[in-house]
Amino acid sequence: MRWLVDYQWDIFITIEVLSLILLLLFGLFRYYLGKKQFSLLFIASFLGLVVLEAILGLVIYQETGEFSTFTMIIIIFVIYAFTFGISDFLKLDRWMRKKFGQWRGVELLTEKDYRVMERQRDPKYIAKINRRSAMIHLVIFVVVQFIFWSYGTDSFEEMMGYLTDWSWFEAGQYEDSPYPNETVYGIGMVWMIVFVVDFIYSWSYTIFPKKES
Repeated sequence: MRWLVDYQWDIFITIEVLSLILLLLFGLFRYYLGKKQFSLLFIASFLGLVVLEAILGLVIYQETGEFSTFTMIIIIFVIYAFTFGISDFLKLDRWMRKKFGQWRGVELLTEKDYRVMERQRDPKYIAKINRRSAMIHLVIFVVVQFIFWSYGTDSFEEMMGYLTDWSWFEAGQYEDSPYPNETVYGIGMVWMIVFVVDFIYSWSYTIFPKKES
């Protein structure tokens, strides 16, 4: 299994490229060639690749014995696939039906699709969706960070000490932080910055709503 560790990033990138190709082939066969039953094979293969990614991450973790950046990225991609990825796929599906329908000269979008597309241009709806995604991100962020800190601290009291005294944040070294090692420290710190930016950006749609497009 050592070769999996040596080529983990190559395998991961290959899986992601194949996943994108499978989604495009799904749209091609389902909406352009009209082979609906056959197109399901590509979706099944796509889901199989997501499961394969999860297995790859588990195997790498067992082989190395450490929670690496690669393992974290695998977890993020798998969680995304079964959460936000579903809504993004539905958007991609409507886009493919619109484009393939235009190429074929047929109408592939339903009245419901047009209602959904119209609603997605509503500033209130956009703000609501972004608020919900921000809160989901908050829950995931808190849970995972708690797990990280639990490995790097000996007690809940020690963990609370880091929450009340953020001098470790300015120190810039994992030895002074609540994280167990340098890899997890790097992941946690980068994610913290991304979370803050994403949270502010998501709530900006509520604080500064856009005009209806």
